[in-house]
Amino acid sequence: MTERLEAETVVDGRYRVLSRLGSGGMAEVYCAQDLQLGRKVALKILYRRFAEDGEFVERFRREASSAAGLQHQHVVAVYDRGEYDGTYYIAMEYLEGRSLKTIVQQEAPLDPDRAIDLIIQVLRAARFAHRRGIIHRDLKPHNVIVDADGRAKVTDFGIARAGASDMTQTGSIMGTAQYLSPEQAQGHAVSAASDIYSIGIMLYELLTGRVPFEGESAVTIALKQVNERPAPPSAYNPAVTPELEEAVMRALEKDPAHRYPDADAFIAALQGARDGTATAVLAPVAPAPPLDPPSEAYVYPEEPLAPREPRDSGRWWLWLLAVLVAGLGLAAVLLLPGTQKVGVPTVVGADQANAEAKLRQEGFRVDTVQKTAEQPAGQVIGQDPTGGTKAKKGSTVTLTVSAGPQQVSVPQVVGLTVSSARGRLQKAGLDGSEREENSDSVAQGRVISVSPTEGQKVDKGSSVTLVVSSGKPQVEVPDVVGKSFDEAQSTLQAAGFKVTRVDKESDKSAGTVLSQNPKSGGRIDSGSTIALTVAKEPSQVPVPDVTGEDAPAAIAALSGQGFVIDQQSKDVPTPDGDGVVLEQSPTGGKKAKKGSKVTIVVGKFNPDLNPEGGTTTGGGTTSTGTTP
Repeated sequence: MTERLEAETVVDGRYRVLSRLGSGGMAEVYCAQDLQLGRKVALKILYRRFAEDGEFVERFRREASSAAGLQHQHVVAVYDRGEYDGTYYIAMEYLEGRSLKTIVQQEAPLDPDRAIDLIIQVLRAARFAHRRGIIHRDLKPHNVIVDADGRAKVTDFGIARAGASDMTQTGSIMGTAQYLSPEQAQGHAVSAASDIYSIGIMLYELLTGRVPFEGESAVTIALKQVNERPAPPSAYNPAVTPELEEAVMRALEKDPAHRYPDADAFIAALQGARDGTATAVLAPVAPAPPLDPPSEAYVYPEEPLAPREPRDSGRWWLWLLAVLVAGLGLAAVLLLPGTQKVGVPTVVGADQANAEAKLRQEGFRVDTVQKTAEQPAGQVIGQDPTGGTKAKKGSTVTLTVSAGPQQVSVPQVVGLTVSSARGRLQKAGLDGSEREENSDSVAQGRVISVSPTEGQKVDKGSSVTLVVSSGKPQVEVPDVVGKSFDEAQSTLQAAGFKVTRVDKESDKSAGTVLSQNPKSGGRIDSGSTIALTVAKEPSQVPVPDVTGEDAPAAIAALSGQGFVIDQQSKDVPTPDGDGVVLEQSPTGGKKAKKGSKVTIVVGKFNPDLNPEGGTTTGGGTTSTGTTP
């Protein structure tokens, strides 16, 4: 078959080629239609010249195996793999978008917030892979696709390292020189920290529009990766804050132990830099180790290692120096006693950085595999060979490092009953505890809130606190009987109650609280209503009995009760009856409306009346008018 496929070509009876998307170091990539599932796919077909190379074929297959196990929102999904016309293919998720490299070329330098957002998405993809023991080894903006909504996905796990397997020869270099970590440039073992370095280079490029190190050849760039400190990104983009610059520079530390211990730590630093809450302190910088002598086994997909024709004949001494260094390195290797065995230190239980440092101090190389475990992230939980055994000096000790417990999302439980919430937590693999809290709006026995919050990622098996409503707060009812209504209302409202009023006729002073419901002394829900019965003047009052009283006193008594007085007079035969109330209507003790009229008859002495003689004329009653 030809190197390039024509449109409408059907691969393996299933994938119809629509168009060519591009090419990479190993394969051509096409947009194709999956004739079985009716969806577009990205079809990567290995160059025919590599199809007969067992190592390349194995790397190509390993890309499919590695990526197929990475089902994540920021990782390009791998659907299928197979053979076609003497070569091999992989069918992957097809994405509409631009590579991060294209974005850099068209838009860099990017706004720091946007750059942080994109890199955090890449870090989440790396974190997901690292926790499954997969190191990408070739992270660069060419391998990140960004869609129209700003969602980033990482692709091309073609040279990823899964577990302890290593399909490359000792000393060989994979990846693009500008994004290689110093340990990769020297042909040393890689770890998650190697990907952290490459992502740091990507962030640097997004912020500045350039990579930290450029050179005439891959070897020149590799030397710089190992020995030179990059210029601070703020030198090219003043919008880069000190906190963000610190985060970038820590990711680009030469010593892997001085970088962020994992993707989570890098994410936290970037979020802190964006929010202005960064507290990370840059690790101390150790002197960079000398670059191992280059060898013919070095491979750069984009550029051959062999030096180009020197542009300046005056630089011949640099190449001579490189040859001398290579010769010295080869001599040193030949002189070493290859059969020397030394004791392997026991490092299980130590943190990864200290374990690696101890092993290297004893002359061993170190490789790491991450595994989900109950132990804290970064703790060594296994080693091969085991501690106490003997192994050749310079051989590799593989460490199994805990990636921490499996992460799960806190389910939605707010508003549920306690039993329902506990069931959801248990189903998610989480423990639950409760504490009660008063609530004016959530019914008793239902969940008000949860900590950590819903949707937050936590370790499986960890405890989640449910805040459960105990109902409205209970408040003691004050005693307000006998107080004026205004005072009673103020007291009750200050205690958190509502107040209603019912007026009732009473001989008590108008406005006085006669009773309350609920009564005082008990405890009820805050916000409850207290009903007050309040005195009001009665519509009818008893008429005072004023018969026999002097007229002025009688008038005062009746007026005091709100009555209108109609005073009449009646002649009396003796002075004793003069000015005295002889009779009244209504009679004393009867009830009458306030403001109604009470008639009193007052005696008036008439000397003409002779009770003993009979010579005078008879007496009579005379009206004297109405007295208010």
